[in-house]
Amino acid sequence: MTKQRRLIYSIITNSKEHLSAEEIYKSAKKEMPNIAIGTIYRNLNLMIRDGEIRKVEIHNAPDRFDKNIINHDHLICDECGKLKDIIIKNFDKIIEKHSVDNITSYDLNIHYICPECKKKQA
Repeated sequence: MTKQRRLIYSIITNSKEHLSAEEIYKSAKKEMPNIAIGTIYRNLNLMIRDGEIRKVEIHNAPDRFDKNIINHDHLICDECGKLKDIIIKNFDKIIEKHSVDNITSYDLNIHYICPECKKKQA
């Protein structure tokens, strides 16, 4: 593993948030000032391919990257964009009862207004 990839992986795994490539780049620049944004994207794609991280695609927003590679879902705040991991137990089994057999994977993003943004609206 290259030192760049090790740094990028460390940034993702040590973050409590689901970071975008730009956020990872800004953080990596602090440790490695000469790192290029292309290096970030290239390594993110390799880590996704190798199953080290997951990409979370959000409509009209930058992709985010997730250290949790176990099947799980996300709550996405429509106001601030914050992502939160959730696990819906037996979700694949529930879906199989209503549609198709042998689900190989799924990606569920549930949109809501987080408590912090709800307070700001009041």
